[in-house]
Amino acid sequence: MIELTGNILTIDQLKKVLYGSEQVFVAEESLEKARASREAVDKIVAGNRTVYGINTGFGKFSDVKIEEENVAELQLNLIRSHACGIGDYFPKTVSKTMMLLRLNALIKGHSGVRIEVIEMLTALINHNIIPVIPQQGSLGASGDLAPLAHLALVLVGEGKVFDESNGLVDSLKVLNKYDIKPINLQAKEGLALINGTQAMTAMGVINYILAEQLAFDSEWISSMTFESLEGITDAFMPETHEARGFPQQTAVAKRMLNRLEGSKLTTRQGEKRVQDAYSLRCIPQVHGASWQVLDYVKEKLEIEINAATDNPLIFDNGKMVISGGNFHGQPIGFAMDFLKIAIAELANISERRTERLVNNQLNGGLPAFLSPEPGLQSGAMIMQYVAASLVSENKTLAHPASVDSIPSSANQEDHVSMGTIGSRHATSIIKNSRRVLSIEAICAMQALEYKGVERASEKTQRKWSLVNEIVPSLKKDRAFHQDIDRLNNYLKEIKV
Repeated sequence: MIELTGNILTIDQLKKVLYGSEQVFVAEESLEKARASREAVDKIVAGNRTVYGINTGFGKFSDVKIEEENVAELQLNLIRSHACGIGDYFPKTVSKTMMLLRLNALIKGHSGVRIEVIEMLTALINHNIIPVIPQQGSLGASGDLAPLAHLALVLVGEGKVFDESNGLVDSLKVLNKYDIKPINLQAKEGLALINGTQAMTAMGVINYILAEQLAFDSEWISSMTFESLEGITDAFMPETHEARGFPQQTAVAKRMLNRLEGSKLTTRQGEKRVQDAYSLRCIPQVHGASWQVLDYVKEKLEIEINAATDNPLIFDNGKMVISGGNFHGQPIGFAMDFLKIAIAELANISERRTERLVNNQLNGGLPAFLSPEPGLQSGAMIMQYVAASLVSENKTLAHPASVDSIPSSANQEDHVSMGTIGSRHATSIIKNSRRVLSIEAICAMQALEYKGVERASEKTQRKWSLVNEIVPSLKKDRAFHQDIDRLNNYLKEIKV
């Protein structure tokens, strides 16, 4: 069981819930903070103070006072009207993460929701009841209104959830199955559920988990290519990397040397050539720079998953209720745009290594396109085309979403982050890059077979044998898209 406090949730803990079937519970001290925050809201509703989001309209309607008898209707109207997302649905892991992050934010004690809301979110997470949430429609400020409104619909017994076969079913049917009663939203609760950055951040968390794994996979794949091309290991010696000073670069070089230890295929300076092409020689510098970005992204995500991002926020038992802008997704928008570039570059350099493997003018005597019968059989020729196509698409997707802004709500919300678009584009780049690296792996495996797998390092031999069970050797031309898909599916399996 993972304890949620609102303050110390980590990505590693999220992985255990999302991929390891861990359940969650809320710390008692956090429940007490939530109760105190709710009492403050009740006092405001019963009194004469006008407070945004509690007894006023929203956005441009913030100056419209709502009477006490209409406060509950106001919250339900908010959820229904804002649930207008469109497009493909977020993956189940992302939607579940949204619930986790929204719950973790509400229990910080600044949002003013009742314990019933907290208990219901906890029950949905632990019963794996996943809301169906369209991906498009968020500007990333005021938070992720449309996606989170679809999440909130489930709490009131409306909207859809995924069934066990990934179909869609009315949420009320599933709630009844688990004897979970829909809630009747009270003052501020609708706004507290939808005003935050949890869609972009949830997708950001999943992106980070997948990107981190891909970065590690890029190392065994590139080391296999390195051996196939009889690369020069001097470029990985620690002296060079310590002289520069980036710890991530030094770490990649160390891991590469570890993977290549004992290889009879690698060479030293001057044995066959003085130096390698950049796509081999600069693996620590390029991959290491991507690891720098991953470290940056992880830091920002772990701040945001423990942040209060709704509006207004309640402090000092309701003596201060502050309308601010923590819902603005700029920090996560920047992080996702940065992640896009880092992962696109892992694919860029991977495609260049693939070209060296298949080009008989560059591959050190291997058959052209690694074909078993060059001319009669095309071998890996078109796999390199596919990799080139994917990295070209990545270059378009890597354009930063966060440099754009469109005013909304009659110009009240006149600068927005587009962070959710950045998160979605990062997902696409990760998918494309995983396939590019799958193609490099297939080509490297075939090249290594020509060179002699038994001459490779022990670590490479073990990996080759494992992956060769998934993608057999290229003995004859076949529909290679199936090989790419199988290896892609292997690479995207999350190891908890």
